[in-house]
Amino acid sequence: MRVGLAADFSAIRLKDLVKAYLLEQGYEVMDLGQKEGEEDLIYPEAAKRLAAVIQTGQVEKGLIFCGTGGGVSIMANKFQGVYCVASEGIFTAYKMSQLNGANVLAMGKNVVGEMEACEMAQHFLTTEFCQDFTPERKDFVSSLRQRMVEIEAENFR
Repeated sequence: MRVGLAADFSAIRLKDLVKAYLLEQGYEVMDLGQKEGEEDLIYPEAAKRLAAVIQTGQVEKGLIFCGTGGGVSIMANKFQGVYCVASEGIFTAYKMSQLNGANVLAMGKNVVGEMEACEMAQHFLTTEFCQDFTPERKDFVSSLRQRMVEIEAENFR
């Protein structure tokens, strides 16, 4: 799986740590975020970079980092087809992929520990939409997701 990563200037270290973990796990990583020595990248621009590669299908899923995870999440969700949720724990990272079909996980370097960030990324990336659901539950959740996409299309006109 090809995964996009981005971070603002405050969260370079966490991004780089998760990136190293993902590379060890065999993921192909596209790093779009702040890098050491570059001019400070602010969170709206980091989110914009990641959202662009999600929209074009260059990556299947993305991970984005800032101080809280909130700012990048708000900004990423301004782009059609990007479904980002800020998460502070493993359970939410798992459920937002399984239940909501999110394609971007946002984390805050002031909120999430380094090892937890790696575990969150792993759960998010390995969980499929409606994974382990009964056929009836899958149909119901899929219909909710379809309605969300319809509302999104109406609002992005």
